[in-house]
Amino acid sequence: MEPGNLTGVSEFLLLGFSEEPALQPLIFGLFLSMYLITVLGNLLIILAVSSDSHLHTPMYFFLSNLSLVDICVTSTTVPKMLVNIQTQSKSITYAGCITQIYFFSFFVVLDDILLTVMAYDRFVAICHPLHYTVIMNPRVCGLLVLVSWITSALHSLLESLLLLRLTFCTDLEIAHFFCELSQMAQLACSDTFLNNMVMYFITVLLGGGPLIGIIYSYSKIVSSIRAIPSAQGKYKAFSTCASHLSVVSLFYCTSLGVYLSSAATHSSHSSAAASALYAVVTPMLNPFIYSLRNKDIKGALKQFFG
Repeated sequence: MEPGNLTGVSEFLLLGFSEEPALQPLIFGLFLSMYLITVLGNLLIILAVSSDSHLHTPMYFFLSNLSLVDICVTSTTVPKMLVNIQTQSKSITYAGCITQIYFFSFFVVLDDILLTVMAYDRFVAICHPLHYTVIMNPRVCGLLVLVSWITSALHSLLESLLLLRLTFCTDLEIAHFFCELSQMAQLACSDTFLNNMVMYFITVLLGGGPLIGIIYSYSKIVSSIRAIPSAQGKYKAFSTCASHLSVVSLFYCTSLGVYLSSAATHSSHSSAAASALYAVVTPMLNPFIYSLRNKDIKGALKQFFG
C-alpha cells in the first residue's frame, strides 16, 4: 500500500476502553465523576494555599503548581473522551490529535519535574534547616518552576514536530482513549526510527533523571532523620515528607505499569486501562493524599469556607 500524507485525511478514530454499547453509560459516569473530583479537589488545594498567608511557603507554592498541572493533565484527555461517548463518535481531528499529544506530554513531564523540585525542597528543609529560607528564597522558587515549564514545553514541541514529519496509511484507529504518542507513531507508514530513538532518549533523560534526583534527595533525608535523637523529632520530620513520597510512589508505579502493560500485552483495552491510572486516577488522588494528613491544608480550607 502506498503511504499517503495525513493532510489528505481529516481524522483519527479513538477506540477507547470498550466498544460495547451497554458499557458506555457506565464509563461516561465513572470518568465524569473522577474528572469533577480531580478538578474540585485540586482547585481547593490552590484556593487554600492562595487564601492563607501561613501557606505562602516554598512547599505549598510547589504544591499549588502541582495541583494546577494535575487539573491540566486530566483536562487534556477526559473531556474529549466524554464528548465522544455522549455523541457516540470515536473521531478526533488530526490537528486535535497533535494538540492533545503536545499538551498531554507537556503536563505529564511537568508533573514529573515538579515532583523532583518538591523532593529537593524537602531535602533542603530537613538536611539544611538553618539555611532553608536563604536557599529556597522566592526568586529561586520562581526560577525552578519557570525552568520546569520551559523544559516541558521544549520537550513537547520536539515530540510534536517529529510526529508531524510522519506519513500515514489508511489504518487510522488509535488503540487508546486519547491520542497517545507511541500509539500514534505505530500507525505511521514512514520510517519511525528517529521518533523512537528520541522517545527512548527523552524517557531515560526526563523519566530516569528526575527519579535519580528524588532517590538521592530521600537517601539524604533518611540519613538526616536517623540522626535526630528524639522519636518525636523523627516523626515530625518524616511527616513533612510522607505525602510527597506517597504521590511520587503513585506516579512512578502507575507510569511503570503503563509501560509494562504495553510491553506484555497487545490488547488496546489493557493499555488504555493502565494509562487511565496515571492520567486520571493519580491526579484525582493527589489532593486527598496531601490534605488528609496535612493539618495546615485542612485548617486553611476550614478558614476559607468558614
